[in-house]
Amino acid sequence: MGFDYALVHLKYTIPPAVVLTALYRPLLTKLDAYKIGFLVTVAVISTIPWDSYLIRNQIWSYPSHVIIGHTLCDIPLEEVFFFFIQTYNTSLLYLILSRPTFQPRFLRAVRSSSHPKGAINPQWRYYRVIGQVALVAITAWGWHMVRDARLATYTGLIIVWAVPFLLFLWTLAYQFILGLPLTNTVLPIMLPTLYLWIVDTLALKRGTWVINDGTKLGIHLWVGLDIEEALFFFLTNAVIVCGQLAFDNALSILAAFPDLFPQRAPLPSPALLMRALLTPASRYDELRIVGLQEAVTRLRKKSRSFYLASSVFQTQIRTDLLLLYSFCRVADDLVDDASSSTEAKSWIAKMQHFLELAYNPEDGADDAAMKKFVTETFPAGTQTALLHLPVSKLSREPLEDLLRGFEMDMDFESGTSPIRTEADLDVYAHRVAGTVAHMCIELIFSDYNTTLAPQDQQTVVEAGDRMGIALQCVNIARDIAVDTKMNRVYIPDTWLAEANLTAADVLKDPSGPMVEKLRTRLLDKAFSLHRGAKDAIERLPVEASGPLRVAVESYMEIGRVLRQEGYIVKAGRATVPKSRRLRVAWNTLRER
Repeated sequence: MGFDYALVHLKYTIPPAVVLTALYRPLLTKLDAYKIGFLVTVAVISTIPWDSYLIRNQIWSYPSHVIIGHTLCDIPLEEVFFFFIQTYNTSLLYLILSRPTFQPRFLRAVRSSSHPKGAINPQWRYYRVIGQVALVAITAWGWHMVRDARLATYTGLIIVWAVPFLLFLWTLAYQFILGLPLTNTVLPIMLPTLYLWIVDTLALKRGTWVINDGTKLGIHLWVGLDIEEALFFFLTNAVIVCGQLAFDNALSILAAFPDLFPQRAPLPSPALLMRALLTPASRYDELRIVGLQEAVTRLRKKSRSFYLASSVFQTQIRTDLLLLYSFCRVADDLVDDASSSTEAKSWIAKMQHFLELAYNPEDGADDAAMKKFVTETFPAGTQTALLHLPVSKLSREPLEDLLRGFEMDMDFESGTSPIRTEADLDVYAHRVAGTVAHMCIELIFSDYNTTLAPQDQQTVVEAGDRMGIALQCVNIARDIAVDTKMNRVYIPDTWLAEANLTAADVLKDPSGPMVEKLRTRLLDKAFSLHRGAKDAIERLPVEASGPLRVAVESYMEIGRVLRQEGYIVKAGRATVPKSRRLRVAWNTLRER
């Protein structure tokens, strides 16, 4: 009886688990726990028979003086714990590295040349076959080494046990595995592999576990590390990460194509996940994939704060929020980038007609009419934003109010400010920002179960509206100089009069000392509204309350920057350094 193997865990496997858990704990959701628990269960159950066979056939062994002595199927409990802790650590690292990536945008539709619309991405079928042939060949090679019963026996046993899992996962998720960035695939495999190679080298040198002579090749990756052990840790980590990738592939399909899976629970069953993975890529809606890709591009370009915050949301709600943002951004750009007020008003009228068609209670022909109107009326680069707006989860009124907010912007063209009083400012901010917060909360209540009564839900929605007004006040405070280039001053005329200014004075000099005082007044209003509304966020489902706080606090940080002297200005706007935005996000999540 000894504690050498237990000390390996205490020194080398448990500390990384503690660190990774602490890092990811603010982001951890029920779905993440479900994924990790599922993979840990599969890993332990599938490894026990294989490891037990190796021990009983004396391919490797554990000296009695290095283990406590308790076993399961002849496997020391320390070894059983290793199956758990390796899967747990690698899974957490994968979750940390992949969280910033919006994975549904990497889905790919596939069509053959015989399809009425023509071929699209036909080469992906060959990638699948090439991978399958290679993995089958490797498995056959491993089986040959096992049957040969010589020095390559251990290598062969590793291959015939691990590679079939990779073959299965490759067949289900090969597109996803190949399409994602290396931070989602290669990095979470290689980092824990390199670490475990070092740990294994130290353990082999101390004799904590022993690979018996006669079943190993005698080749070393480096001094002290047998090539078989290097292969074992590489393949096991590859299986763990590919298992996570297959899981996320299924979640991405469920989120990206709700028409294919209209009924689904927050924690999808293994059967539903398999159904998603087995759905042919020929059934994917390529226009929706394009819409998701364009939505991500718009968010990255137009709002770095909200793009950072979006990574905290789970896949389904993140998808809906991205599509909502994409519509709002396109609608705003169509109006702001119009060459004349007449053209801008025309776009507003066209979007109002779009809403009439989208919210028409009848189906069939009316849906086709809506699609026809969009494709014939709107620029090609904007169409997916309208076609994939999640109207089934949103009420029509806030979208109508959003367009009314754009109409208020048009009033500046007549030379008359629509923001005469603070009440006008509130109306405007409600229309262009409070409505967006309203719709975000509607999406959250649609995607997550809630125990709140309808009247309590309405209370949360109203608080969200006030929070949206707060964020718009920060936006106005930040963009005073930028707005003057469009001949717009969103500071109420009554506030200007109290400061002995007119809108013309601000247009002439948007950076004077009195303007700075008015900027401070806008920020004071924003932070007052923020304090009064932020507690309501905590009444949202827990999966959404933390991420929504990140979105809010990331933007409010702009207001905090504006309060500081010498803030950094880029393109006429105050900016928050990325490191500071990350720190705000981290601190905000830790508060829950």
